[in-house]
Amino acid sequence: MHEANWGEAVGEVKSDIEIARAARKQPIMEVGAKLGIPPEHLLPYGHDKAKVSAEFIAAQNEKRNGRLILVTAINPTPAGEGKTTTTVGLGDGLNRIGKKAIVCIREASLGPCFGIKGGAAGGGYAQVVPMEDINLHFTGDFHAITSAHNLLSALIDNHIYWGNEQAIDIRRIAWRRVIDMNDRALRQIVGSLGGVANGYPRETGFDITVASEVMAILCLAMDIKDLEKRLGNIIIGYRRDKSPVFARDIKADGAMAVLLKDAMQPNLVQTLENNPAFVHGGPFANIAHGCNSVVATTTALKLADYVVTEAGFGADLGAEKFFDIKCRKAGLTPDAAVIVATVRAIKMNGGVKREDLGRESVEAVRKGCANLGRHIQNVKKFGVPVLVAINHFTSDTEAEVRAIKDYVRTLGSEAVLCKHWAEGSAGIEELAYKVVDLANAGHSQFSPLYPDEMPLFQKIETIAKDIYHASEVIADKLVREQLRTWEEQGYGDLPICMAKTQYSFSTDPNLRGAPTGHAVPIREVRLAAGAGFIVVITGEIMTMPGLPKVPSSERIRLNEQGYIEGLF
Repeated sequence: MHEANWGEAVGEVKSDIEIARAARKQPIMEVGAKLGIPPEHLLPYGHDKAKVSAEFIAAQNEKRNGRLILVTAINPTPAGEGKTTTTVGLGDGLNRIGKKAIVCIREASLGPCFGIKGGAAGGGYAQVVPMEDINLHFTGDFHAITSAHNLLSALIDNHIYWGNEQAIDIRRIAWRRVIDMNDRALRQIVGSLGGVANGYPRETGFDITVASEVMAILCLAMDIKDLEKRLGNIIIGYRRDKSPVFARDIKADGAMAVLLKDAMQPNLVQTLENNPAFVHGGPFANIAHGCNSVVATTTALKLADYVVTEAGFGADLGAEKFFDIKCRKAGLTPDAAVIVATVRAIKMNGGVKREDLGRESVEAVRKGCANLGRHIQNVKKFGVPVLVAINHFTSDTEAEVRAIKDYVRTLGSEAVLCKHWAEGSAGIEELAYKVVDLANAGHSQFSPLYPDEMPLFQKIETIAKDIYHASEVIADKLVREQLRTWEEQGYGDLPICMAKTQYSFSTDPNLRGAPTGHAVPIREVRLAAGAGFIVVITGEIMTMPGLPKVPSSERIRLNEQGYIEGLF
């Protein structure tokens, strides 16, 4: 479908939820038919969402892949960048110009939804629907991940209670619990209080579900067998001799895989223009690897000529992890990347206060472009050609837009003004044509930033110095010894997953622009042996966020008509 189906609504200023509710959705079976998915291989959740069967996915293996397009962004600011909106808009734009394209994005976490962020499924006339469902319980994938994770937690304490056959040292249990909510009170707790019947008291805590290794495993596993193997490889803790104890040692992997059987299958929905979209998986990009599932992406590549996917937050986090973790593990080769920026966000990086963003300041744009330029240069280090999407706001001036275009041209790339938020696919046609040309030109020479065999600490330094432009990495003796121990145990070839603030290239969220010469302090390292990476926690980053003083939940309610208000 090439024309937006909201008729006279284009041009009117409506909220995202009003636009989403006005959408004329097609039955999900019709959306699946566009991709050649027979009805018997779609597991419907109502009329507008469905899971794609594992049998159908396996049958696509021999088909050739389409082109893979990554959408990333500059560092996020309160002014907004619109990465998901641009991802969805570009997918619609490619379909508009006659290409067969699929959008692949992540599922939303309830924590930020009720905390500070609100809904996350695009915006304006570039959205995926049903928006309320996608942002709330959707098809239950996150609940399944939470349950599988906490099943393992329960089995660990139960194993110790009934004699501790594996001789787990309760001082060295590495597996915590998770909940899909921002709750700072659960970061550090003491469990099993109340006497002998309740087990052995010990210190533990909760992470948010999107930081769970089970989430990462589901998003990196190739199929259900690979999933179960990875679950078995989870290190739950250590014995007194410091030898690792695995989830398979307490026979947890099979039951966990059963809980994840349906969650492993990608979710099919549609954009406002009735184009197909996979929404599957949702690891955070600041505390996890920030990409949708490998299964969704690889399946989409078999079903379409172009697959548009995104990586969370700025390119320093999401794109780096997409390239160094997801592409490395799944054997993916991206053909092009699009970096999303707004005039407003660039002006914030140039020192303009939020309340002054509506005033023209070409000088601030030129100053703030340093952040955009750093991201362009970083993505090119992976051998991937780059375009810039300027996500349009009505307050943008021609001089400000021209300043960005001129700057990007000096770096050997091109910036395109995009109006998909207001105009849908019609507003992003130019970018769609240029993406097709760039992806088909064969310029991509993708290579990860570092080789598998590089020592772990050197990998951390490479990311910090080459991507963050830091002068040094600060790590105490215990961290360095832990990394060396993992290398001796055979984990030295794993990639690094940096847990870092999304707001800056540094570990200081208030340091905007393109800082250099800063230090990256490492607070903790965690081995995610099942997922297949080392988590490196820097600065003040938390794996269990807290709620703000005025959480978004205060505005969310059901109105008299039974509609959800305040979510978007």
